Amino acid sequence: MTKIVKKRLSNSRLTAARKDRLKKLAQLPDSEVDTSDIPELTEEFWQNAVPNPFYRPLKQQLTLRLDADVIAWLRHQGRGYQTRANALLREAMLGNLGLNSKKKVGRNRRGDPRHRAISQRRRTS
Repeated sequence: MTKIVKKRLSNSRLTAARKDRLKKLAQLPDSEVDTSDIPELTEEFWQNAVPNPFYRPLKQQLTLRLDADVIAWLRHQGRGYQTRANALLREAMLGNLGLNSKKKVGRNRRGDPRHRAISQRRRTS
């Protein structure tokens, strides 16, 4: 069995010297901060950027009354009908906001090979 150790930065106490150093850094104007070790983000970087594949929006539980035929249609497609309903609502929302709704949203994670690999590891451990 593996022992899990949790450590948070908030648990470590700041010494007086560290507090003084942080206070001095906070008072420096941005022009004097040395950022030479941080590369500039070019337009090419943003063109090749991809959304975080591990991002999961927060879910909120609620009661929603839908027409029986809509629920039957969603359930007829198999497991994950609530996820599909969420994806349809998200696509409608993005379309209404004028955002790119072509992006594949709310896909069933069970079809994702990464999800399968993680699930298998959890079962074997």
